[in-house]
Amino acid sequence: MVELSSSSSKPGKQRKNLYTMPLHLRHKLLTAPLSKELRERHRVKRLPVRAGDVVRVVRGGWAGHEGKVVRVDLKRAKLLIEGAQVKKADGTPVYYPIHPSKVMIVKLSLDDPWRREIVERRGGGGVQVVEEERGVKEGGER
Repeated sequence: MVELSSSSSKPGKQRKNLYTMPLHLRHKLLTAPLSKELRERHRVKRLPVRAGDVVRVVRGGWAGHEGKVVRVDLKRAKLLIEGAQVKKADGTPVYYPIHPSKVMIVKLSLDDPWRREIVERRGGGGVQVVEEERGVKEGGER
C-alpha cells in the first residue's frame, strides 16, 4: 500500500486519506500483476497500468475480456478498456470503469523510454538477463 500521511487505524481516516490523496501518488494505487509469460521475461511481478497496455479482466462481470487500456482515471482509480462498454439509455456507448485489482497485464507498452528503464531496473536487467541465462543453461548442461 502507498504510504499515507496518517498512521491511524480508523477506517474513516484511511478512506479520507485515500480520497484526498494527490494525483501524483495515486498512480501507485493503479498497479496490476503481469501475466506469467511477462513475469518470466521481465522478472517483474506487478507494474502501474498505463494507457496502451493490453489487459485481461480476471474477475467480475467482464471476466475473460481482453483489450487495450484507453484511459487511466486517476481521480476514480479506474481503467477504461477497449470493448468494455455499456450503452446508455439513448444508445450511445460508454466505457465501463474497471478497478485495476481486477485485471492482469498481458502486453506491456514499452514505447516510453522511462518505463523501459523502470522495468529493467526492477527486473535486474530484464530481457537481457533471461536470454543470457538460457544461453548458459543450453550450452553448459549435457
